[in-house]
Amino acid sequence: MKTRTFVAAVEDVPGVLNRVASLFRRRAFNIASLTVGRTETPGVSRLTVVVEADEETARRLEANLYKLVNVLEVVELDGPETLSRELALIKVRAEGAERAAVVQLADLFRARVVHVDPACVVLEITGTRDKVDGLVEVLAPHGILEMTRTGEVAMPRRTKTREETQWPRSTTTATATSG
Repeated sequence: MKTRTFVAAVEDVPGVLNRVASLFRRRAFNIASLTVGRTETPGVSRLTVVVEADEETARRLEANLYKLVNVLEVVELDGPETLSRELALIKVRAEGAERAAVVQLADLFRARVVHVDPACVVLEITGTRDKVDGLVEVLAPHGILEMTRTGEVAMPRRTKTREETQWPRSTTTATATSG
């Protein structure tokens, strides 16, 4: 079993997320991470699903995703040609002298302090899953009070040409006017 990241371009219509989640539920797969958001193309959303699966199962999942009505494209992303990031907000106990140590750890991981009160500090970190996990690990002894993570978002480093993209792209271009 290996962690697999599937990215699907889907029509931005009600019910798509439910159909995708139901597909994974019916096949008894636990979704480790699921994120959805708008894309640069009106009417198209990008769905990123992370699951544990072997090679054969991954191929079946990809094929089954393609069978869903509102799915426009599915790609499994892996390796050095993939950019993936996760966002986390972490509330850490940080009273008195401990506060400096927590802020120093945040700086080492390039995390930002987004809130401070007398009992705690809230940190924001963006990075790979391993980077976020690393920060969580070093903060644990200080006392993590609360944490939320977005799940992974991913895209290939390489730029697709218009012909390689299966969903419709906006054909409007921005024009500058001088007055």
